[in-house]
Amino acid sequence: MHEPRLTAARVARLATTDPDGRPHLVPIVFALDGDTLYSAVNLKPKRSRTLRRIENARARPDVTVLVDHYDEDWERLWWIRLRGRARVLDDGKERERALALLAAKYPQYREVPPDGPVLAVDVTQVRTWSAT
Repeated sequence: MHEPRLTAARVARLATTDPDGRPHLVPIVFALDGDTLYSAVNLKPKRSRTLRRIENARARPDVTVLVDHYDEDWERLWWIRLRGRARVLDDGKERERALALLAAKYPQYREVPPDGPVLAVDVTQVRTWSAT
């Protein structure tokens, strides 16, 4: 999955499914490794250490990630939608590799490494759209 706009993008939106079937949508930072997208839970203040996105992914692993670009010149609009199966990495070598990829992309993670679980999304479907 080598799409320059995707690898260069700084933020995406992750959709998981709540226990009642409603979508749960949050912005994430991410890094790619082949057909797997990684996102980590970092130290910033949250109401709880148990995050809905992580618990949703554990219980209902089908997720969608949207990366998009808006511009006032609508000929420059684009989006990329990734669908896949999520895995929660609480420890291990894959989590360490994911954190290294995230730190390489985001200097903030070099300064303060994430201490929570890593969400790995094994991408099974990619859809793209561009105005041009």
